[in-house]
Amino acid sequence: MDAAMPTVLVVVGRVTPADVTRLCAELAGRLEGTFVTEVICDVAGLTDPDLTAVDALARLRLTARRAGCRMRLHGARHDLLALLRLVGLTDVA
Repeated sequence: MDAAMPTVLVVVGRVTPADVTRLCAELAGRLEGTFVTEVICDVAGLTDPDLTAVDALARLRLTARRAGCRMRLHGARHDLLALLRLVGLTDVA
């Protein structure tokens, strides 16, 4: 994969604790052996964001960093952004 092309991970629906592990494993697998430097996490379809969704995004960011990538959000609604600010994860947004 070209380094200029970011990897896009789409998160839809309500995130459960089981989804957190699955999403991180999916992202790690997609980044393994690539030269990708950026992950775009599309959260426009995320419903009812809560602390589980925040946990998922924090862990996804950590997964991306471990692979040498930065992560940014796309389509984040105000309620999710407010939660991220509340817990001090403004650099995720």
